[in-house]
Amino acid sequence: MPATPTRPPLKLATWNVNSLNVRLPQVIAWLEAQRPDLLALQETKLEDHRFPLAELEALGYHAAFSGQKTYNGVALLSRLPLTDVQVGIPGFADEQRRVLAATVGGVRVVCLYVPNGQAVGSGKYAYKLAWLAAVRDWLRDELTRHRRLAVMGDFNVAPEDRDVHSPKRWEGQVLVSEPERAAFRDLLALGLHDAFRLLPQPERVFSWWNYGRLAFPRNWGLRIDHVLVSAALAAECQSCTVDTGPRTHERPSDHAPVLATFSTRLQETPPTE
Repeated sequence: MPATPTRPPLKLATWNVNSLNVRLPQVIAWLEAQRPDLLALQETKLEDHRFPLAELEALGYHAAFSGQKTYNGVALLSRLPLTDVQVGIPGFADEQRRVLAATVGGVRVVCLYVPNGQAVGSGKYAYKLAWLAAVRDWLRDELTRHRRLAVMGDFNVAPEDRDVHSPKRWEGQVLVSEPERAAFRDLLALGLHDAFRLLPQPERVFSWWNYGRLAFPRNWGLRIDHVLVSAALAAECQSCTVDTGPRTHERPSDHAPVLATFSTRLQETPPTE
C-alpha cells in the first residue's frame, strides 16, 4: 500500500523588514524559498492604502496589516485566512502602529514591534516599559483564551548576555538594560517560552546588526527578534533558527528573519477554543 505522506511542519516566522516598500522583492523571494505558513512583519513603514496586497496574494498569502507613513507598521501574512483580527493593545491608547493579532488555523498569533526606547532614562524609555507592561497584561488574558499562542516580532530586548556580541560594551544601555530584561522575563513568567532557547543552539547567534562599522561581517549583533510560544506549542517545537541569508543582500534590512517549526499544523477549520 502507498506510504502515508509526511505531514509538513508548521512554519512560523518573523522579520523586521525596515520598509516593505524597499524590501518587497526580498520578502517575495524569501516567501517563495521558505514557504512559511505565517510571516509576521514589522516596520513596514507603509500607509494601508499602499500595502502590496495584490503581490502577496499572488503568492498565495492572505494579509492583515496596520501601517502608518514613514514609521512603524505591522503585518501578518498567512497561507490560511486570518480571523478575529486585533489592532493595537486593548485598553492602551497608542497612535503608533505596533501591534497586530489574528487567529489562523487554530493558532493565535501576535505580531509585536516593541518600541526601541532611545536611551535609558528618556521619555521614550519610560514609554517602552509602560508599553511592555500593557502587553503583558493583555497577553495574560490571551493565554487563558488560546491554548496555541505565538507572540512574534522585534522585541528590541536582548534577554541575556549571550544574546549580545559584547556584553561589556553594551552594559546598561537601551536594549540590554535590566528593566527591559525584567519586562521580557515577565512575559515568560506568564507561561510563554522563547522558542530559540528550547533547543541547543550555536553560540553568537544574533538577529540584528547595525548598518555601520562592518557590524554584520564582524557579527557584532544582538538577538532581539523573538518567537515566544505557549506551552502547547513549546511541546511541539522542532526548530528555531535565524536566517542570515537576507542580511547579505544588497540594501538589506538590518534584521534577519527568525523561523520556527512545529510538529503541529494549521487546521483548515479552526477548532473551537
